[in-house]
Amino acid sequence: MASFLIAYGTSEGQTAKVAERIAETIRERGHDATTLGVTGGHDVAAFDAVLVGSSIHVGKHQPAVAEFVTDHEAALSERPTGFFQVSLSSATDDEERRAEAAAYADTFVEATGFDPDRIGLFGGALRYSKYGFLKRVMLKRIAAEATGDTDTSRDYEYTDWAEVEAFADDFAAFVEGRIGATAPEE
Repeated sequence: MASFLIAYGTSEGQTAKVAERIAETIRERGHDATTLGVTGGHDVAAFDAVLVGSSIHVGKHQPAVAEFVTDHEAALSERPTGFFQVSLSSATDDEERRAEAAAYADTFVEATGFDPDRIGLFGGALRYSKYGFLKRVMLKRIAAEATGDTDTSRDYEYTDWAEVEAFADDFAAFVEGRIGATAPEE
């Protein structure tokens, strides 16, 4: 049995939901999984493997996530790691937008020096109900091109949960192979 830390940065909560689904999937394999926001003190070295997640807003990752990665660079480099990103760009079938999402992840990895073993790119959500006026107007314009979902009287969720679970299973299997941890026999 291995211990996993899923550390994340979120604005409206979708990345936290994704982190929790990843943790549930890993737990179903018989491992320990802990989800924590990236702010605050974390003993990364206490875990066998670490996944780091960030939402994208207006082309930028959560600054606290980059800080977390650089603050824990040594511990992260000594264990299996993964990175997942939650964005509107990953919510469409448009190849150009999906390439944009991949470029965001590449930029993050380059800027922080983080070298994750696995990367997952997931569709996020539009939480019009949580946005202030200016942010709602701006995201409505972005959504008009990306998804067409511009009715600001409701929220939209684009996360493909099967894709999230497949990513979690793949990462857990990678960790099992790398450190020799297996799920306990029932």
